[in-house]
Amino acid sequence: MRSIFISGAAAGIGRAVAERFLSAGWMVGAYDIAPIEYQHKRLVTGYLDVTDPTSWDQALGDFVRHTGGHIDVLDNNAGIIADGNLQTLSPEQIRKQVDVNCTGVTLGARAARRYLRKGSTLVNMGSASAIYGQPGIAVYSASKFYVSGLTEALNLEWSRDGIRVIDICPLWTKTKLADVKAKSTRRLGVRITPEEVAKVLWEAVHPRNRWARGKVHYGVSNLDKLLYYSAKCSPLRVVRLLTRLVAG
Repeated sequence: MRSIFISGAAAGIGRAVAERFLSAGWMVGAYDIAPIEYQHKRLVTGYLDVTDPTSWDQALGDFVRHTGGHIDVLDNNAGIIADGNLQTLSPEQIRKQVDVNCTGVTLGARAARRYLRKGSTLVNMGSASAIYGQPGIAVYSASKFYVSGLTEALNLEWSRDGIRVIDICPLWTKTKLADVKAKSTRRLGVRITPEEVAKVLWEAVHPRNRWARGKVHYGVSNLDKLLYYSAKCSPLRVVRLLTRLVAG
């Protein structure tokens, strides 16, 4: 039986991923700082503070007792946001976003590495806000640039051991995280469902061929894919102008 460990799995995208993999017969570890309020015979649940390395070790150690000592997929899903111009955020709001979105993802990758084997996949939850820095959510956006860089670095670092490292980078998704006043939520809308993100994640960890195995960054909607590839192919000034129109 294949296995996936999911951080931030109490609700939203994390829960949708858990339910997708459970429906396919996987052993699923759903861990969060909040209680897990759903059940399944192949679901293992527990507490996880992603900013605490000891908590990672305890949660992963608990889960692998049900999986034979290894993990096929680690989904670094947990993340938080605080919106507002930088000067309006408290030092604690800034620190917490960096702790969860950057340090938490890194600690998760580090702690999970011993349980990943050839053919395993590390999935980091990225964001379309890492295409170009987003005003009004500057710290969150910057933290997702970090996730993108970490993903690319580990994709190379772990490739020698046959472990894929990828990220999923959707636009605003219908979760509590999208309940912010960022202008892009009004101009682009909040249309993606957690189930759509879970579907892309499922497909990403089941590449159809060798070419697909080489993909690192995954969009979800046609719009975020268009924005991503347009940014890659356009001069920086054009990308800045587009971002200003959408989110400025």
